[in-house]
Amino acid sequence: MQDMALIEMGDFAGAVLKHLKKHPIKKLSICGGFGKITKLAKGHMDLHSRASSIDFNYIAEIAEQEGASASLIDAIKQANTSIEALHLCQVGYIDLGNAICEAARSVAQAKLGTIIDTGIEVEVMAINRQGEFIGYAGKAIQPPTIAGA
Repeated sequence: MQDMALIEMGDFAGAVLKHLKKHPIKKLSICGGFGKITKLAKGHMDLHSRASSIDFNYIAEIAEQEGASASLIDAIKQANTSIEALHLCQVGYIDLGNAICEAARSVAQAKLGTIIDTGIEVEVMAINRQGEFIGYAGKAIQPPTIAGA
């Protein structure tokens, strides 16, 4: 088998994690839009809009853990999109992108652990619509350059 393989999971993070029970790999790289990664961080396994919604209170909690002010937390709770919340944090020098990716990585690792006794390395990357990295969590020797950082 090749060193690198691609499985497009679409909106079904849970399905790809279950797939690894029968087909274990050494490393799992999850890459998606910030909204989808935010849903995964919250613990959703089906990331489609019909199955899960972006939780702005959750985003605000993560931002607060990263040092966001009360006014920034209120603004995040009133945001219309996850990208708007991310932008508010970037302006306020809060590293929301990496924090959300780390939360999503923890969720994926925990889910893998309940499925199989795993030694699978997990990394999570969030990208914007321009294809730029806006968040990363993992063990890369040189993580990707984060846009807006």
